[in-house]
Amino acid sequence: MSEFQSLLGLEMDAVEINDVLTEMGIGVLSMSAEGVPYGVPLSFGYDGEDTLYFLFLEASSDLRKETYAEQAAVASFTTFDVTPDGSWRSVIVSGSLDRISVDEWDAAREAMAGNAYQSNLLSKYEIQENPNVWALRIQQRSGRAVGQQ
Repeated sequence: MSEFQSLLGLEMDAVEINDVLTEMGIGVLSMSAEGVPYGVPLSFGYDGEDTLYFLFLEASSDLRKETYAEQAAVASFTTFDVTPDGSWRSVIVSGSLDRISVDEWDAAREAMAGNAYQSNLLSKYEIQENPNVWALRIQQRSGRAVGQQ
């Protein structure tokens, strides 16, 4: 073990990564448009398999999140957990990011109700013709942890 192992952590396996995605409800979505990066903290829902869902609430006048989401070829999402004793775990996933269709609304609501931060806000959003919900289809995932084993 190197002297930096306590800082770098150990790689998590697929089950541990799935646990983090299931337990956490907030993280940072990172996108890029025309070479300009943009990271935004967001609540998320996880379907337990390969998709994260994000509800873009109350869009800004410049529709920044939507603009970046539409232009991003690949998006990345990071969620992490740090405990008072100094142990931590983090997961990074990446993949395509697309606005869902109305047909996917039930699956997205169920995933967000399961673990999204402040999922009680979902009750304000009934089925819409064009919900402002985005799905990140996970193509790559990784995780690291210190003091969690």
